[in-house]
Amino acid sequence: MASPTVAANAYASLAKIMDSGVAAGKTPEGDGPSFSAVLKDALGSVLESGRKSDAQTVAMASGKANVMDVVTAVADTDVAVSTLVSVRDRVIQSYEDIMRMPI
Repeated sequence: MASPTVAANAYASLAKIMDSGVAAGKTPEGDGPSFSAVLKDALGSVLESGRKSDAQTVAMASGKANVMDVVTAVADTDVAVSTLVSVRDRVIQSYEDIMRMPI
């Protein structure tokens, strides 16, 4: 399991990515949201899940939340991060497959 410092650094890095000005909007054809918009939404939901988990942990430490709420919040964050990592791995694999295609 990651240490609190590692988790805090990961959340800070994710917050920097979200605030760096990723352009969100529609594709020029107007068919739907752009890839960057979908990616920004996904990163935002993971970041929000992490913040909820951190808030629940702090609340439990101060005696304002029960253990089940904290465990549920941490499990939700774990699932969100695991999904994000899986999508990242698949995107990288797809890029590598494209780069191997003969011209």
